Amino acid sequence: MRVIDHLVAGAQTETPTATTRQADVFDPNSGQVQARVMLGDAAVLERAVVAARAAQPGWAATNPQRRARVLFRFKELVEQNMDALAHLLSSEHGKVIADAKGDIQRGLEVIEFACGIPHALKGEYTHGAGPGIDVYSMRTPIGIGAGITPFNFPAMIPMWMFGVAIACGNAFILKPSERDPSVPMRLAELMREAGLPEGVLQVVHGDKAMVDAILDHPAIGAVSFVGSSDIAHYVYRRGVEAGKRVQAMGGAKNHGIVMPDADLDQVVADLSGAAFGSAGERCMALPVVVPVGDKTADALREKLIPAIDALRVGVSTDAQAHYGPVVNAAHKRRVEDWIQTGVDEGAELVVDGRGFQLQGYEEGFFIGPTLFDRVTPRMQSYREEIFGPVLQIVRAPDFETALRLPSEHQYGNGVAIFTRNGHAAREFAARVEVGMVGINVPIPVPVAYHSFGGWKRSAFGDANQHGMEGVRFWTRVKTVTQRWPDGAPDGGNAFVIPTMG
Repeated sequence: MRVIDHLVAGAQTETPTATTRQADVFDPNSGQVQARVMLGDAAVLERAVVAARAAQPGWAATNPQRRARVLFRFKELVEQNMDALAHLLSSEHGKVIADAKGDIQRGLEVIEFACGIPHALKGEYTHGAGPGIDVYSMRTPIGIGAGITPFNFPAMIPMWMFGVAIACGNAFILKPSERDPSVPMRLAELMREAGLPEGVLQVVHGDKAMVDAILDHPAIGAVSFVGSSDIAHYVYRRGVEAGKRVQAMGGAKNHGIVMPDADLDQVVADLSGAAFGSAGERCMALPVVVPVGDKTADALREKLIPAIDALRVGVSTDAQAHYGPVVNAAHKRRVEDWIQTGVDEGAELVVDGRGFQLQGYEEGFFIGPTLFDRVTPRMQSYREEIFGPVLQIVRAPDFETALRLPSEHQYGNGVAIFTRNGHAAREFAARVEVGMVGINVPIPVPVAYHSFGGWKRSAFGDANQHGMEGVRFWTRVKTVTQRWPDGAPDGGNAFVIPTMG
């Protein structure tokens, strides 16, 4: 049985890990254990911190152009290894190969942004702020940063974090999900192959014990987290109490508003991918559709049913499959429990994906596409994140009601509106209380040079992921006020700060 150990100081640990705790890594297609990952403790983290402390000053002193060249080379290596990485990712997560490649590509787009770090790190300069006085600012690294990443994007989210953090001159310790740890390990190896010095990027594995060790360690200055909202809130509070800078992205319940003038054929095509792609295991999935008016709702439902029936659920290597299994048996049970909750609450179960089995893979973690109609805001299954291939129809009588639904929801990650009416779209984008808005775009994930982040219980902290927000998060501003006096040392004028001049 393959054992996945920590990647500390540039190589997998050669000495046995102090703790013998392990977690199973499943093949979601077959339901079988394919590997075991070591679960580290504070001692493992301490070794990583020692290596990071040794490596970070030299890396920070490396000029930004040279740091960017390492990222350029890393990008090349990832592209050269795309097929192998995608198959490795699919084998542990379950998403189909095309989705796995998309996972990797969206991470690479942030690496591409980080390759422009010489420009992004430029500071500000004021000449003549006072008599003979100039003021300038510089962005300096935090020192050691850490990332705690979820199972659903094992390539993209680690690259969102470590790409910008390392480009800014930090050392970085990554704790990926123990459910699918191999791709993050491989990415760290490729960074080392690209020329990154030992100790600048390290990978440690673990559960809550490792998370707490990261949050409590005094040498780690900033932590980025993506996961469920309850854990995000915990990470934010504990990290801030320990004096760290923290960004913690949580859950979501994204809505798609369908106006009466929308192109329903396009809406259905978009929903098929946005609601069911990657088995719904995406914080930017679109699990709630809100048609405005019963006529729109009835027409949309009529078109959705055959489109859902046409979806192909298959193993992750099936090139014809629209989506594969969920990540493990526990998550499958959780999603199916939410389906039953919806039934118990009185929602109309139009298409039931429970009990789905794939011939030859009867033990795999598959769930068929599921559709509910007449879901109401009072239902718990509407208020909470299901994180599976489940689409809920919540009918709204008018635009104002449709606008209130995502605005009043506890989550505020993403939202979309489908319409041909520019005024309605503009009004919606301006007023909706959600962090990322799509107009006829079902999954409004911003491009890498903008930033990613939601509102309300979808995000804790003041900084978003990647883009210039990421640069600001992973750096501190140092402002220098300088004066070069003229004349003899004892004959010059007294220094007067500009505000007193």
